[in-house]
Amino acid sequence: MSEDLVWSTDPAFQGKLPQKGAMGSSRSRSGALGPAGPVRKHLPKGPCVSLETSGRNGKGVTLVTGLPLSGKDLEDLGKVLRQACGSGGTVKEGVVEIQGDHRDKVQAALSRQGMQVRRI
Repeated sequence: MSEDLVWSTDPAFQGKLPQKGAMGSSRSRSGALGPAGPVRKHLPKGPCVSLETSGRNGKGVTLVTGLPLSGKDLEDLGKVLRQACGSGGTVKEGVVEIQGDHRDKVQAALSRQGMQVRRI
């Protein structure tokens, strides 16, 4: 077996390929082995207001995530926020979506209801 062999389709080489230093390994620039993806240490806690445009043909949607509500209460809050913004929207999987960039209006409406909201 060659020392430079990294990948093979031959079943005889199964388990005999080098593990450290192989191409496609999860080594960082320092050379230490780490997780395959980036690690987020500072995830926001509590309600957050953000703007998302990906997958929407450039049209922005204001997202409210991390609300401590569920079910009917979340639907009612979504309706209040849509009325405050004068825009359409929906509630999907615990996330309130408001059509357009209404981060300021949503943040003001939630603070009037006594919620501390972070803007992302």
